[in-house]
Amino acid sequence: MLGHMKQILLCTALCAAPLSALAEVPAQVVTATVLPGWRTAEGRHMAALQLTLAPGWKTYWRAPGDAGIPPVFDWAGSQNLSGVQLHWPRPSVFETSGMQTIGYHDALILPFEVAVADPAAPVQVALQVDLGVCLDVCVPASLTVTAQLPPKGAHDPAIQQALDDQPDPAASAGLSAVSCEVLPIDDGLRVTARMAMPRLGDLETVVLESGQSGVWVSEAATVRSGDQLIATVDMVAAQGEPFVLERDRVIVTILAGNQAVQTLGCPAG
Repeated sequence: MLGHMKQILLCTALCAAPLSALAEVPAQVVTATVLPGWRTAEGRHMAALQLTLAPGWKTYWRAPGDAGIPPVFDWAGSQNLSGVQLHWPRPSVFETSGMQTIGYHDALILPFEVAVADPAAPVQVALQVDLGVCLDVCVPASLTVTAQLPPKGAHDPAIQQALDDQPDPAASAGLSAVSCEVLPIDDGLRVTARMAMPRLGDLETVVLESGQSGVWVSEAATVRSGDQLIATVDMVAAQGEPFVLERDRVIVTILAGNQAVQTLGCPAG
């Protein structure tokens, strides 16, 4: 339990501390803009946040690993926007001070799909994003970006490429079955996922996300036995005691080199 709580406190301190209390981000390490994109046939708007990083720098995926800083998005100042869905491209796996982190290097185009309140009017985007950026050390950055998304717009190949780079669905990658065994531990749950699938690559990394806010998830201990991939994590909620896992919200992602597979839901075996 103490090890789990140390990780939670470390992440909480990094994510909550004011920027002035931590190392400052050097100028031009990361810049942000919005690619305005296009209005879809369903009446939603597909756009993207484009992050450009200085050479060698990286930033984090939505599940950044034990040593990472999870990104936080605030759309509160936007207009004609009734909902946003992020479409995360396939991330890479890094080693940081002996700890696994997951994210992107040099650049990230992150598509976001907007539910439009008034289809005849433009969408005014006012986004604040707090994220971590790393080279030899990791520091937090806070960026504000504004843009107008036109009622029609134009198809953007860069956004489309990022959409095409999302993890493959389970069936197309041969993931034929997934189940989770859930056991209580002193400060949360121990979850063991079993996946029936052919080997994706030499180094397979499994990431389990609870899909529930305020739940820390450890790096997975992963083993393979033939066509079965087994990954075990500890999940610790803020209250530091066992909780009810909503199995239909669990996200399982398998990463290997330039390949990724993702599935939603992890029923009992």
